[in-house]
Amino acid sequence: MAKRKKAEPAALKFTKENGYLAAAGVVCLALGYWLLAQGSITAAPLLLVLAYVVLLPMAIIR
Repeated sequence: MAKRKKAEPAALKFTKENGYLAAAGVVCLALGYWLLAQGSITAAPLLLVLAYVVLLPMAIIR
């Protein structure tokens, strides 16, 4: 019987680009929640969606 080599999981490699995207995501989150507390019903949700759906996932994926 031939021994099967276990597949090793791919290592995540975080670069400066990941850091910039994550920082932009956190800034958008903070600004979005601050605007939400001020009563904004247009800019706040847009910033929160941008942070949660675009910037933070891109910071992990790229």
